[in-house]
Amino acid sequence: MKKNSFPLGVIIGLICPLIGIVIFYFLKASGTPFDYFLQVMWQSKPLLTAAVSFSLFINAVVFTITVNKGIDKTAKGVFLVTLLITIPAIIYKLFF
Repeated sequence: MKKNSFPLGVIIGLICPLIGIVIFYFLKASGTPFDYFLQVMWQSKPLLTAAVSFSLFINAVVFTITVNKGIDKTAKGVFLVTLLITIPAIIYKLFF
């Protein structure tokens, strides 16, 4: 896959939030089993929104790096995934 491609940006945009969730786990709850952390996260609105916000921050950093490097097609892919994650997160935060 080419370095400057939309599909690569989508893949990166999907992987980075997962990495963000893992980093969030190690920062906040590394003493508990990961599967228990995920269960609690799904049941706790504040914890879920904090984890999603942190993972989207990771995407924002990657987006900024890709824009600054001039790999715009990849940046568009990262941005699309970021929006697709952000919109449901905002809806969940406001209405549920």
